[in-house]
Amino acid sequence: MFDAYEANGFFDEMFDESGAVRPHYRTLLNRFSSYPAEDFEARRASCDQHFLRQGVTFNVYHDDRGTERIFPFDPVPRVIPANEWEHLEAGLTQRIIALNLFLHDIYHEQHILRDGVIPRFYIEEAKHYRPEFRGMNVPKDIYIHICGSDLIRGADGTYFVLEDNGRCPSGASYLLENRNALKRAFPGLFESLGVRPVDSYPRELLNMLHHVSPHREGEPVCVLLTPGCYNSAYFEHCYLAREMGIEIVEGRDLVVMDDFVYMRTTKGLVRVDVIYRRIDDDFLDPTVFRKDSVLGVPGIMRAYQAGNVALANAVGTGVADDKVIYYFVPKIIEYYLGQDPILPNVPTYLASEDSDRKYILEHLPELVVKAANESGGYGMLMGPSATQEEIAKFKEKIIEDPRNFIAQPVVSLSRSPTWCEGSMEGRHIDLRPYIIYGDDVKIVPGGLTRVALRKGSLVVNSSQGGGSKDTWVLK
Repeated sequence: MFDAYEANGFFDEMFDESGAVRPHYRTLLNRFSSYPAEDFEARRASCDQHFLRQGVTFNVYHDDRGTERIFPFDPVPRVIPANEWEHLEAGLTQRIIALNLFLHDIYHEQHILRDGVIPRFYIEEAKHYRPEFRGMNVPKDIYIHICGSDLIRGADGTYFVLEDNGRCPSGASYLLENRNALKRAFPGLFESLGVRPVDSYPRELLNMLHHVSPHREGEPVCVLLTPGCYNSAYFEHCYLAREMGIEIVEGRDLVVMDDFVYMRTTKGLVRVDVIYRRIDDDFLDPTVFRKDSVLGVPGIMRAYQAGNVALANAVGTGVADDKVIYYFVPKIIEYYLGQDPILPNVPTYLASEDSDRKYILEHLPELVVKAANESGGYGMLMGPSATQEEIAKFKEKIIEDPRNFIAQPVVSLSRSPTWCEGSMEGRHIDLRPYIIYGDDVKIVPGGLTRVALRKGSLVVNSSQGGGSKDTWVLK
């Protein structure tokens, strides 16, 4: 299966520069090499059947091929040795603590702005900054309870943080189902390699929800608030609610009375303590945010400000998601923690800075340009593969609204062996670990490895033709 595999040109996860197998992949390679191609393909097909039976799907908006699709899965896992994972764990823990301190500060005293570490207008002009909630305290002073930071590896194998997803990060259900599918297809493989389990995620998530509950005797009532079945991550919403043993609700299932939130049930109203919300701020409460929203709950912000219900993640965390604010995260870590960042950022240019904007406009064909608040691979220009027309359009957008754009050099993402119609070929990957911040910081040993299934592509998003792999962290 690996006879025609080419590992040169990029950092390869399985093979080093000389073509030798990296030590943490040896056992896996030996086991996989023992399977005839037909047998391996049959096992891969069994993974697809598992996803089909379990309804493991995602939705793509504005696509005429149908709403729901099976999430593409590659059966060759990404393997991370224990020492590498310890480094990632330390860096991600440092990052989420610093981001939470930053959010508390900008919604209270704003020391970081007064000290000039971040220019004030970057915060005040951030799309998801909520000045109306300045001065409001949140339970346990935690703003980002669940974070999915995207990591990539450069040409020399260095890990970089590509972006932080601190609003409503998705993908954890696929992480769990990828593991279940691979266990069925290759039984016994995990024990022989000493792979750490990931099935604690729903339990850790529920523990965190309990931790941030307002003061009340007995077990807190937690619910998952979904926009509904047409949301791209609706499968995940149902999956996580079921795994945690909590109710999944839509906005119409909740009602606010006397600044408390209640859930409508067949036995009457039940008071809700914690809402794991998978709805963006704009749609949460039509009396405060978008008045045309039919997804949220009128009055829920009153209950939230009164301290009678907790929201995870908190309102206003999107300012830390802003790709312009991403530029300042190393400074944020240094300012609040007095430490150097363990995980570096990708070098970034701000279009709102005159010198950076000049460089960006002169080098658009060489850069990746991103809109500050888009996600899922949207609002992005891949300069090296863009047409002259696309470059010209982005040039106009940048000149018209420079605050809304950043640019980065093209990072040659690491590659991993991927099963491509009967043989192994290298495909580019990233990694999204899931960080839970409750009474302590918990990180699932693994994460969602996303893979760009199109040959040569650097875009791993599922909405843009990407798939996923299981991620093995070794004991």
